[in-house]
Amino acid sequence: MTFVIAEPCIGTKDTACVDSCPVDCIHPRADEVEFTDAKMLYIDPVECIDCGACVPECPVEAIFPDDEVPEEWDHYLEINAQWYEETGYNR
Repeated sequence: MTFVIAEPCIGTKDTACVDSCPVDCIHPRADEVEFTDAKMLYIDPVECIDCGACVPECPVEAIFPDDEVPEEWDHYLEINAQWYEETGYNR
């Protein structure tokens, strides 16, 4: 299992989840160039250690275990993975 950030994060980009992640798998951080242009934050499905530390930190409840993502937001599993493939973060 991994965690996924979904639609409620769009336009919010609150970085409390970034600060809580022990393996730095949530990007872009506020100090990264990509932050300004990013619509939301993303969790790297390869690097995520499934600890769940980010979940209670999200003020808009946008983070879900991959097997609990609401059906209407299932496509965010691919969106998160694709962002990491395109940007090359943590690789």
